[in-house]
Amino acid sequence: MNGAESLVRTLLNGDVNVCFANPGTSEMHFVSALDRVEGVRCILGLFEGVVTGAADGYYRMAGKPAATLLHLGPGLGNGLANLHNAKKARSGMVNIVGEHASYHIKHDAPLTADIEGVARPMSDWVLTSRSSMAVAADGALAVEAARKAPGQIATLILPADTAWGEAEGPATVNAPSPRARVADSAISDGVRALSAGQPAAILLGGAALRGKALDCAARIAAKTGCTLISEFNNARMERGAGQAVVRQLPFVVDNALAMLKDVRQLLLVGAKSPVSFFAYPGKPSVLVPEGCTVTKVAAAENDLEAALEALADALGARGTAPCINAPAYDAALPTGNITLDGLGALFNALIPENAIVIDEAVTSGRAFTGATMGARPHDWLNIMGGSIGWGLPAATGAAIAAPERKVIAFVGDGSALYTQQALWTMARENLDVTVVIFANRAYRILIGELANVGAATPGHNATAMLTLNRPDIDWLSIAKGFGVEAGRATTLNELAVQFRHGLATPAPYLVELVM
Repeated sequence: MNGAESLVRTLLNGDVNVCFANPGTSEMHFVSALDRVEGVRCILGLFEGVVTGAADGYYRMAGKPAATLLHLGPGLGNGLANLHNAKKARSGMVNIVGEHASYHIKHDAPLTADIEGVARPMSDWVLTSRSSMAVAADGALAVEAARKAPGQIATLILPADTAWGEAEGPATVNAPSPRARVADSAISDGVRALSAGQPAAILLGGAALRGKALDCAARIAAKTGCTLISEFNNARMERGAGQAVVRQLPFVVDNALAMLKDVRQLLLVGAKSPVSFFAYPGKPSVLVPEGCTVTKVAAAENDLEAALEALADALGARGTAPCINAPAYDAALPTGNITLDGLGALFNALIPENAIVIDEAVTSGRAFTGATMGARPHDWLNIMGGSIGWGLPAATGAAIAAPERKVIAFVGDGSALYTQQALWTMARENLDVTVVIFANRAYRILIGELANVGAATPGHNATAMLTLNRPDIDWLSIAKGFGVEAGRATTLNELAVQFRHGLATPAPYLVELVM
């Protein structure tokens, strides 16, 4: 047994049985080991950003890490943007990054790089294996790091000679430690804040936005009259009819300030104290209103379900009927020209039960996320780190993790162009994904941001940098070139037909929505 095989067997010992890969020469012994050891599903991405983004989407739905296989420093570098998104989402993954044989590094071959230096900013744990005999133990440490709650990016660098050298066998992977319970004093602080007789809100994040934790939050809101708010971006949120009434904190600073202006007690459960996405001249970075007391009840790594259960018990809210969204999906479909309100109403009516929605619609998505709270129950996944090019890869990973569920990807055309190669992986793996490309032929969000930051009205150069025309991009041709069936919509009527067709197709289907 060589080091590579010992590593593959160790990954399987840790229930890491999916590998999103884009390998090169230094990884060939690991590739060969994946042939010799049964149990790992190997999925090729044509760009490393697809690989790392898919691992992020996979973790969010599977609740366990996948492995990635990346080629040296440049391959890791190509995947960093979506590693940034995954780290912000607190997704766990095990990156296996090939390295030159240890004796070859001194010769400074063309692909030689400081891989640890490249890895550290976007990783929570980094290690280079020093011998083939150590690879299995190092792999076990990587899996344990990736599974540390709520999830971490673990990067294991594998020199080629440690992969082909002799090894003794796989290592045991220790079970993850349970999430830390919050102190009784934090629960007492939360009770005092909600019992102070002042307008209160609970800002929810992470695992507080699903399952029993979210149900408890809905009962607390009903009992105390507080408002439930989610962070603007959320790794995974259960929403729709029958789920808790949760308002999403707006992206736009003025709108966020307006939502929070009357709040005098703000509780944090799995969320950070809110700040604006960017700095804007004359506007605050901190969104907490003056005179508001912030109480941190639980951090993202804590046992949020237990924390909200304890808070509900202390408030006598366990038996209170929860505040939930009423069904609102039976209305007639909107028709006519494309409008943001019309999009919200259409998706509200057509999102199927148990769907997984991947949201990287960026500009357009802000308008219909709130409008779909009465849709059939579904999960909603946001881009967390703001590094565009996440949506198509994340949809790929989510579909691998939950093949029995329909995945819907709402993606802006500017974002989709970063990682369009994910369409090929969807086709190759025959994934049940319906993609809607919001083709507004521009980096539309930046046209708005130009005004928000107080810059001048766009002239020739600014317009050229912010628009995606001359020529227009043909998404039907792109999709079909990657093996994905596609259709185009220019009205709400056409969109309803195309979207329904995608939902009825148990394979990838792309709708280009011309805005």
